[in-house]
Amino acid sequence: MGIDGIPGKMLAAQVVEFNKPYKIHTIPTPTSLSKHDLLLKVKVASLCHTDGMVSSGIMGTQLPCIASHEGCGEVVALGSSVKDFKKGDRVMAGLPMHRCGYCTDCLGPDELKHYCPNIKGHVGVTTDGAFADYMVVDSRESSKIPDKVAYETAAPMACAGITVWGGLVRAGLKAGETVALVGAGGGLGHLGCQFAKAMGLQIVGIDARDEGLELASSLGAHAVVDARIGKEMVVEEVKKVTNGLGVDSTLVISDASDAAALGCAITKMHGLMIQIAQPPEVSIPFAELIFRDIRVHGSLIGPRYEAQRMLEFVAEHNITVKTNPFFGLEEIPHLVELAHSGKMAGKGVVIVDEDEIKKEKKRRGIK
Repeated sequence: MGIDGIPGKMLAAQVVEFNKPYKIHTIPTPTSLSKHDLLLKVKVASLCHTDGMVSSGIMGTQLPCIASHEGCGEVVALGSSVKDFKKGDRVMAGLPMHRCGYCTDCLGPDELKHYCPNIKGHVGVTTDGAFADYMVVDSRESSKIPDKVAYETAAPMACAGITVWGGLVRAGLKAGETVALVGAGGGLGHLGCQFAKAMGLQIVGIDARDEGLELASSLGAHAVVDARIGKEMVVEEVKKVTNGLGVDSTLVISDASDAAALGCAITKMHGLMIQIAQPPEVSIPFAELIFRDIRVHGSLIGPRYEAQRMLEFVAEHNITVKTNPFFGLEEIPHLVELAHSGKMAGKGVVIVDEDEIKKEKKRRGIK
């Protein structure tokens, strides 16, 4: 038996076999909700680096699984215990699904609850995601989208946005201090540049692509450095703009094998490197940790209250997402092709509900 008023079938892009293209086909719409769940009519979903990890089997995903963990949409059905949402609300999907509620993380500080080791799963990673007409999310992890924030902006914020925002929060910098972004012109990096600028930070953007360097510069990086010139020269260029010291903190967003080492090298003595990228191994010379006292901290997305704070910040400071839009779920193969080409600046998004996005743009006076 289905959910009242919801079609019995929907279009979805699923991982059905590892290291193979998504299967885009019609499948049953979710038929039931747990008491804290929301059913969203998906408006926009986006592609993330982690989607490739899911497709290759790295994340331990049980197949089949609907792809994409960056989604947003309108509430069309609610579980029996949902209190903070109503039908018609615009929602950014939270990634965690059904924390246990009794482990040390769930019972600990709010900023650590999303680390629950007993969690049922994560949207689009180990449970069904946003590349579909409808998706189920946990209301306790999801956030209301401010009226000023478009769906096309909100979807990438679900992972790319909250991940780089969380890294900046953990860096703990004050206005006027310096931050470097290694991978400044990518999906996370270009958001990080805008967040950091609005926070009053001095930004050094590092990238190994012309498109990325140009994007980082256009979005507020006070200096950009081409990683292709080599580690030693990158360090020298960073020192030139930081009074010979290096930056106060570095966020490593690139999964290049030498990115973590570079991130430490450009950070000042006793500074902090935040590791956000997820390469198979993170390699750092011992001298950075021992002789230069560089501290290293990992960062995983962020708690719900930070996600909501981020969305309010996006609205207040008019943070934008450089998007490469594809219209309809059937176009996902072309999006994946562009992402794999290395030529994509910003984020690739799928406009799932084209009619709604056209109406939204008309309301905002956007052609």
